[in-house]
Amino acid sequence: MSAVQSVQRAFSVLRSLSVGPAGVSEIAERTELPKSTVARLLSTLVDIGAVEQSDSASTYGLGETLVELSAAAAPGRNIVSISRPHLQDLVDLLEEDAGVGVLDGRGVYYLDQVNAGQEVQLRDWTGETVDAHVVSSGLVLMAFSSDEEQAAMLADPFSPWCERSITEPVAIIRRLESVRRDGFAWTMEEMAEGINSVAAPVFDPTGSVIGAIHVHGPAYRFPDPDRRDAITRAVVRTAARVSKRVAGSLEP
Repeated sequence: MSAVQSVQRAFSVLRSLSVGPAGVSEIAERTELPKSTVARLLSTLVDIGAVEQSDSASTYGLGETLVELSAAAAPGRNIVSISRPHLQDLVDLLEEDAGVGVLDGRGVYYLDQVNAGQEVQLRDWTGETVDAHVVSSGLVLMAFSSDEEQAAMLADPFSPWCERSITEPVAIIRRLESVRRDGFAWTMEEMAEGINSVAAPVFDPTGSVIGAIHVHGPAYRFPDPDRRDAITRAVVRTAARVSKRVAGSLEP
């Protein structure tokens, strides 16, 4: 194999991991390369820090070195690939669905979601937009937006999604002040009856909010009152870790 061909194939492997971690067989399928070639390339990429191997050694994801370089080139650009392993850790810990979203006008666009595999599951909102004022991710993104962005979002009336939706501008402003002070937001059956969620902000290296990490679940079991504070801390901690990765920090 020529040096140029090796580089091309290595980049093909890296591109395949931009959509999320995968095992050797799945990477081989994505890249249309032999599994033996993929395994050899992964070994080299792990050695130089461009790829990380999971604790179980069954899957691979983008590594610290690559994340650091990409963050320096375009901070926040790869938030999906950066956040995916942290979302999986959050799901493993809390046993509820976790996702990442970004502000889209007056709404939240959901970029990715990791499902917990519970017997009773909620729908996957990946690729859809929800009004920001009725979901925890939206409240976080609104709260940490610039004064100009927040003013634009508050300029027009808010529509209710269900009976518990909060739409009064004064109430929303007070809530955003609380979210900014606390660093997280909870919503309790405000988008739809029977769904609760909690979210925390993701920041870029300049301190601007670029996304929100959330966990949601059925109201009858989420949150467990005895674990609410622990759940909140876990989500805030995960969002902080993603922020560090976006900034290119080598801290875990």
